[in-house]
Amino acid sequence: MARLNIDRAKDRVEDAFRALLGKPQLWHTKFQDIELVGKNNRRQVESILAKLQRTTEALTKGDIQKWRRAWQLAISIESPNRQALYDIYRDTEIDAHLSGCIDQRRGFVMARSFKIEDKNGTPNSSLKHILQQEWFDEFCRLVLTTPYWGHSLIELGDLGTDGDGCLSYNGVQLIDRKYVIPEHHRVITDLGQDWTTGIDYHEPQWQGNLIEVGRPDDLGLFLKASLHCIPKKNVLAAWDVFSEIFGMPLRTATTSSRDQKEIDRISDMMERMGMAGYAVLPTGTDLQIVESAKSDAYNVYDKRVDRANSEISKLIIGQTMTIEDGSSLSQSQTHLKVFENLVESDAKLLANTVNNQLFPRMIQHGFPLQGYHFAWDESVNYTPEQQMEYEKMISDRYEVDGKYFADKYNIPVGNRIQQPSLFGSVSEDKKEDPKELKNFFD
Repeated sequence: MARLNIDRAKDRVEDAFRALLGKPQLWHTKFQDIELVGKNNRRQVESILAKLQRTTEALTKGDIQKWRRAWQLAISIESPNRQALYDIYRDTEIDAHLSGCIDQRRGFVMARSFKIEDKNGTPNSSLKHILQQEWFDEFCRLVLTTPYWGHSLIELGDLGTDGDGCLSYNGVQLIDRKYVIPEHHRVITDLGQDWTTGIDYHEPQWQGNLIEVGRPDDLGLFLKASLHCIPKKNVLAAWDVFSEIFGMPLRTATTSSRDQKEIDRISDMMERMGMAGYAVLPTGTDLQIVESAKSDAYNVYDKRVDRANSEISKLIIGQTMTIEDGSSLSQSQTHLKVFENLVESDAKLLANTVNNQLFPRMIQHGFPLQGYHFAWDESVNYTPEQQMEYEKMISDRYEVDGKYFADKYNIPVGNRIQQPSLFGSVSEDKKEDPKELKNFFD
């Protein structure tokens, strides 16, 4: 706030000197100072859009140079350092469209059902409870961030028990990526340290609680996403400035006084009147702002944002139609297939991490998982209406153990009441082959 007041004071001093010298008043923006012009040079106002364009290009160029330098530091052979690159990644991560794409892709994996089965493929429902915990959901979320960041080092929490008295972790956490140098499997304790002074997390005393996900040399999808988020951010900022200038009416006040205190008093009054721009001008000043064609602003800003969003969609979810507007059924089916392949890839990454790293550590910590592995439940999930029809059809044709309905619906079930089938009576020799039931749903 103090800094803002100092900047305002400097602007007012500069405005006062310009007024004494008879120079045009300045419009102070976050990008640059723009002259508010009179009738003799009003064309300058028409070039505001072009100035904002050039300013945006300059900002983008500078940001891309920072991105390139950070990239080179990250891939350095002698002393790799990802700290600057991760700062850019954090700015990239907050992009709303990018976040939506990531949430959509990750959500499809998190919504899938899983099972714990033995080597013969027989599920064990009692062991499934071990992973139906908050810590495991967080673990899955951290693993699924790896395709974007490139590498994750996850630490398991302390052992405890859940509400049912079962063995559990009290949580999991991500080791701050800035402190991890995966190329040399080291963790440093200070950002100024070299990798040679770090802790080797591959040593046995650390491996029991640490899980490494992703290739050490992988920089993730955010490396490419940043190239689209950087110009998008600058374009949106320039669009905001353009809207401030042309989107709200300009308030003007004229005075013949040369007393700076009087000019400051009028300026403060204008500032308190609202958010719209204002100018305090000497008597006789002719101020005009000529609005550029709205189509220009649309083509320059909105189209650039759309293009950035489109490229981000293609990068993260492989297509655009599942998160943006589509055009045809055939195209949507093709795009959906591409998206499903990416989801399947993420699901495979998570399953492999659980089986190859998480389960061995859990077994060491006393979890009863020896001889079992994690797998996705590929069984068909029916809607309640489909499930009801399925159960009705089966019960009409075959003897069903009443315990199934008693356990599922928590209703005491007695002896079966013989009722005529909807399909008519079925003789013993004409009972359908269970394989034929599959065709009903096909």
